[in-house]
Amino acid sequence: MSSYHLLQGKQIMHHLWLIMLICFGMACSTNHVVVKPAALALSNPGGAAFYRQAAAMGWQSRDSLVLDWFGKGFVPEWLTHFVPVKFSAVDSVKEVPVEVTVFVSPDYLSVGTDNDWARVCITPMAAQSIATTWDCSLPTTKIVDAVYHAAALRLDPVPLFAFRDSTPTMWHHHLIIEGQRQLRKGLIAGIKKDVVQTPVLLLPGKQNKVAIYGWHKPDGNPIQPLYTGHVNWYVDYSHGIRLVYNKVLVNKKEMQLAEVL
Repeated sequence: MSSYHLLQGKQIMHHLWLIMLICFGMACSTNHVVVKPAALALSNPGGAAFYRQAAAMGWQSRDSLVLDWFGKGFVPEWLTHFVPVKFSAVDSVKEVPVEVTVFVSPDYLSVGTDNDWARVCITPMAAQSIATTWDCSLPTTKIVDAVYHAAALRLDPVPLFAFRDSTPTMWHHHLIIEGQRQLRKGLIAGIKKDVVQTPVLLLPGKQNKVAIYGWHKPDGNPIQPLYTGHVNWYVDYSHGIRLVYNKVLVNKKEMQLAEVL
């Protein structure tokens, strides 16, 4: 091949690469943010396999298994496509209204493949470990409310009462939600209580607690007001982990979530 054809080929590849970068940037800035796509594994056992393996596990072993699966990239690809949620707030310094856009996971933390996946319930310690790896944080109560109002799928809560903290109950609850969802897609809410971050956990006697909030009913009111009564290793079927990307937009200006909070 002549040097002319080699140069021409390189120029074409360079232009294609620029087009890909532009398209990717447009997708991130207007529609969604892709978080950790390179971490996905090709050989993924699937969500049902996770629950078969975890069936007899307590919280410590279950946390370790979830962390192991996330570390190996056994995560559905769609979970990495964070969607924008907008809400109004007040700048506490300038005392003026602002529009905030956060990017949140489309569903609660899950393992498995796009076709065989399952939601998992873990402690805030394990959740924070995954969040940090993905450059994310846990939501606040305000963000949880905003997610519910922005959700394309608002499903009725389904409380369960027996063996609430057992792994099989967590799997059973996931299957119930999937029966409600009926393969419909989009940002989903109303199916779990969110594990949240709150200044209350900084108070004396609260540092070893988990904060939960939400599980909104069809009227928009949460079943669970902000509650910090459980020890932080307590997890039951109703707890869900919604991740929030650390880069947010305030009046279309990019900022860090911690700075905004």
